[in-house]
Amino acid sequence: MEHFADRLVGAIRRRGNPVLVGLDPRLDSLPPSVRGEVERESDPDAVAAAYWAFCREVIDVVAPLVPAVKPQMAFFEQWGPPGMQALAQVIAYAHQHDLLVIVDGKRNDIGTTAAGYASGYLGCGTSSVWGGDALTVSPYLGADSVEPFVATACERGGGVFVLVKTSNPGGGLFQDLMCGALPLYRHVAAFVEQLAERTKGSAGYGAVGAVAGATYPEQLAELRQAMPHSWFLVPGFGTQGAAARDVRSAFHDDGLGAIVNNSRGIIFAHARPEYRDRFGATQWQRAVEQATVAMIDQLRADTPAGQLG
Repeated sequence: MEHFADRLVGAIRRRGNPVLVGLDPRLDSLPPSVRGEVERESDPDAVAAAYWAFCREVIDVVAPLVPAVKPQMAFFEQWGPPGMQALAQVIAYAHQHDLLVIVDGKRNDIGTTAAGYASGYLGCGTSSVWGGDALTVSPYLGADSVEPFVATACERGGGVFVLVKTSNPGGGLFQDLMCGALPLYRHVAAFVEQLAERTKGSAGYGAVGAVAGATYPEQLAELRQAMPHSWFLVPGFGTQGAAARDVRSAFHDDGLGAIVNNSRGIIFAHARPEYRDRFGATQWQRAVEQATVAMIDQLRADTPAGQLG
């Protein structure tokens, strides 16, 4: 299997943009035509079926436009086995539509448990049960909790995105703690960059990348300088408040180096004021399309991603 970072570079160049669509289905936010009469507590099978239908129809819209999607596992896991079956269907359907799939599970453990997570989630096609191209991973159990993911990723052409500087307001409680001359997130960044340099492919990026939030643009710029071989997964765009100008420093001058996530701002665009009156819930897929195109245009205008075409 081709190196993950090289595959990611290829997908981004083919689409001409670095937009990552987050698949975060929430029952209360689904368009009425998808939700139907499903009630939250009464029928996990019906909720899972609605999530599968919704994500499938989102993928139908965004697959020609973007290089990758990111299903958030929590929204599927909360509905038990039916939800997990829906997740498996979503991953497979995304691959059928030539999308890379970054599974957002933020997994971590040590030893054989970490190896079990890695084996289950990392490796598209038949190389793993879940078929993820990449997986998000927490680093806070130390190097021996991350290395099993790295080993499996390298073996199967997968990728690992390690939490470095997250987009949530509370992330600084631990991540910003000073450890010697540098905050903790900088120590994590140095560790990730070592792994990235060790595992880099022909495009110069490692199989190991970093989750670095758009809501902290100064730290994002600092991390880009410190992590030249690390691909960035950048959350926080849109609903969380970050704009294209805030993610500019995540990229290298050629427009590569970062993939920018937008979840609610795209998949529930029909509820946004600028699309609600134009499309409403009945034309929710058109709202998804327009929100995706708008984000692509913003990144092309205000970041080096404009170099991609």
